[in-house]
Amino acid sequence: MTRSFTNRVFRFAPSSNGYLHLGHAYSALLNSAMARAVGGRLLLRIEDIDVERCRFEFEQAIYEDLGWLGFSWETPVRRQSEHFLDYANALAKLSARGLIYPCFCSRRDIMDAVAGRSGWPRDPDGSPLYPGLCKHLSKEEQQRRLSAGEPAALRIDMEAAIAKAGRHLDWREMGPGSQARDVTADPALWGDAILSRKDIYASYHIAVVVDDAVQGVTDVVRGEDLFMATGLHRLLQALLDLPAPAYRHHALLRDASGRKLSKSSRAKPIRALREEGFSPAAVRDRLSPDLIFADAP
Repeated sequence: MTRSFTNRVFRFAPSSNGYLHLGHAYSALLNSAMARAVGGRLLLRIEDIDVERCRFEFEQAIYEDLGWLGFSWETPVRRQSEHFLDYANALAKLSARGLIYPCFCSRRDIMDAVAGRSGWPRDPDGSPLYPGLCKHLSKEEQQRRLSAGEPAALRIDMEAAIAKAGRHLDWREMGPGSQARDVTADPALWGDAILSRKDIYASYHIAVVVDDAVQGVTDVVRGEDLFMATGLHRLLQALLDLPAPAYRHHALLRDASGRKLSKSSRAKPIRALREEGFSPAAVRDRLSPDLIFADAP
């Protein structure tokens, strides 16, 4: 399905599992600058499918920090935790086509299965590809274990999914200014990826493609660490007959050691800079706003 790009729609979609840092601020301001440059709309989405780690206080801090930076967005804000039914419907469509299956394996089961197998392939995030331990369980065995209350994730049958998509998949990757190129999608790199975890109703991958379609997003501007995931997202869009946005994967901000800024590495939160007396203008200057605006189309 094609998307009309007459009225372009951008979105910034942080997770409410911690405080925003400068890397988030850069992505938010880049989205804002690009939307403003083309007279487009700008949405904010709260990605809170991980209900155990995401907290109300972090969500409120997102609104406060973005407002302080001068980032403005349309309301109402879409919160993923309010739309699990949308993701369940998408998974049901894939299930009806025989493209997903329940997996009862633990991480330890998978590690034990590939232990000692020299050169076992890994996905772009560095995790070993799923060795298919549950892939060929009979329908009866699957149902028996589900009925017994065994927790199960849902995995995509990658081989069947690629065969079903039945066409060449690519995406439009936007660069600075008017530069653009077509990138060939290679979803097979992810193997039988998880689309619904045992403890979370939907994975990032299924939620993000559904959300972008529902919200009419035409331009996805996000960090380069998600570049490879776009291949899997394009496959899901094709299988679910969802529109394909244009993508731009921007460089990541890194610390002095070269590590990307992240919540897990305890990057300094924006609110800490606020408490230290930084002004919004000083933070924007620190993020090289001239480069941000030069990147806008």
